[in-house]
Amino acid sequence: MDFNIIKQEKIGLARTGVIKTERGEINTPVFMPVGTQGSVKTLSPADLSEIGVEAILCNAFHLYLRPGTEIIKKAGGLHRFINWDRPIITDSGGYQVFSLGTPRLGSRRTESLSKPGKDGVEFKSPIDGSAHTFTPEKVIQIQSDLGSDILMPLDHVVGYPATREQAKLANDTSMEWAMKSRRAFAGTGSRSSLFGIIQGSIYKDLRKESARILSEADFPGFSIGGLSVGEPASDMYSILEEVMPLLPENKPRYLMGVGTPVDLLESIERGVDMFDCALPTRNARNGCSFTSGGRIIVKNAEYKDDPRPLDPECGCYTCRNFSRSYLRHLFNAEEILALRLNSYHNIYFYIKLMEKARLAVQNSSFAEFKSGFLKKYNSKESL
Repeated sequence: MDFNIIKQEKIGLARTGVIKTERGEINTPVFMPVGTQGSVKTLSPADLSEIGVEAILCNAFHLYLRPGTEIIKKAGGLHRFINWDRPIITDSGGYQVFSLGTPRLGSRRTESLSKPGKDGVEFKSPIDGSAHTFTPEKVIQIQSDLGSDILMPLDHVVGYPATREQAKLANDTSMEWAMKSRRAFAGTGSRSSLFGIIQGSIYKDLRKESARILSEADFPGFSIGGLSVGEPASDMYSILEEVMPLLPENKPRYLMGVGTPVDLLESIERGVDMFDCALPTRNARNGCSFTSGGRIIVKNAEYKDDPRPLDPECGCYTCRNFSRSYLRHLFNAEEILALRLNSYHNIYFYIKLMEKARLAVQNSSFAEFKSGFLKKYNSKESL
């Protein structure tokens, strides 16, 4: 992997660049749709290519459990298995494994399904209850078998709120596992890249320590994990302001699991290059559409006879061909096409937002672009 910075804003840390991989280039800032189980829900690889998606995120935890890495490896790797010839980033599954230890509110499950230890974590499959163990080395092997272009090490994730003691223990473990992952990755002979993941919850001193350790280890890129887990957005922005200046300028910076259009622009201004989030597709399936004038819930009664497209400023297939009224009808008739058309629009909206952000940085006008976008987005003037 090679990363070249094209332009950096003189005021602020917003920048644009290109990540070069063997399977293609990724222009940054970039939003990567989430294809957790090898599929961006409701959308085909052809849809993603048509929209202009340059990379997707898949999850090693889910693919390991189903269909299993051996099946994917025999198929020629994940790219061939899902028919996607552009870069794939894989999450280690650390978040998923550790979330099994904390049953969600309202869940029928009451017992913990994961047990962390010094060398890894034992867990039970949420699919069939079978027992498994993830170690840093095993997770690297799983992702290598998948053929990922950019890999993530196993990390110990804590939710929000977390005490400083809990956050420190998790961060210390994550740093130890990062070094084990680095050694295991070197042994694979892979031509892919392994990022380091910065942890530390909302505690700035822990975040700084994590950034220092991983920077000194000279990882080719850096992920910021454990954010957007319930903490106030102001805390997330504050953490980024502390951590971004500590990272090498010539390495890409990836904020995991974020987020809203507002979060993306705020984070770009603070120096983030890469994003992934299930939000645009998950919200789309619930009838929420992102537009230049803010979010709308297109299945609501107010759009029953609205002839306008979702976003008059959008050029996607959905907006060129269908009205809000039709989409509302599809949702209320429980037609699958509603999920597909709305997901297509939301991913298109996010991809175009990143294109506009890159152009603004290149024109040295990101601050003006961000201000103008947020003013209209928050005003809901076109709803």
